[in-house]
Amino acid sequence: MNMGHGGGGHEIGSHKLAHFAGLTFNMDTLTMTWLTMAIVIIFAVIATRRAALVPRGWQNFLEMAVTALLDQIDNTMGPKGRKMAPLIITLFLFLVVGNELGLVPGFTSPTNDINTTLGLALMVVILVHIIGIREKGAGRYIKHFFEPYIPFVIINIIEELAKPITLSFRLFGNILAGEILLIILGMLVPYVIPTAWLAFSVFVGVVQAFIFTMLSMSYLSNSLKNEH
Repeated sequence: MNMGHGGGGHEIGSHKLAHFAGLTFNMDTLTMTWLTMAIVIIFAVIATRRAALVPRGWQNFLEMAVTALLDQIDNTMGPKGRKMAPLIITLFLFLVVGNELGLVPGFTSPTNDINTTLGLALMVVILVHIIGIREKGAGRYIKHFFEPYIPFVIINIIEELAKPITLSFRLFGNILAGEILLIILGMLVPYVIPTAWLAFSVFVGVVQAFIFTMLSMSYLSNSLKNEH
């Protein structure tokens, strides 16, 4: 889809492509993904470089986010969840920064590309199975797919296949839709309404990061628990 924006045009849903060894790469997505990672790393370094007993500035913000996430991890995943805390916290920070990056003029969100969100979702789901096998043993873990009755294996497999699809499309759809609406509102009603929508989009970006992280925690908690 091509939309005029100001004096030029804006291509929505398209990507700058590069071809290498028979593979196609979305270069804008890769660039924004690496930029997101760099921002998260720099933010973490700045916030922890001079850790004070009474946190201020970036350290205060980071500690609030980490404390809230640790509370959620304890409530959702139980005592074994703390060993997954580095992954959960990093995932949340990456999603927050990535979701908001598209609101900066000239930038796009890496999460407006289904390849990014599906990759993150597959990472979580694969990790769920790896942890499940490690915690319960391969035989016991595979057996639970046939419970409570053998025919339920079909439903359980469909449920597992649906997890990465629902995780990825929810995040992808909300972020892409927000960027599209921001462009359309900027064309139709400049200044006031786009500014209000921009503020709402910041809120949506944080909420979507939180939802993705909470669902990931829920899936991971099932593989950490001994009961089915």
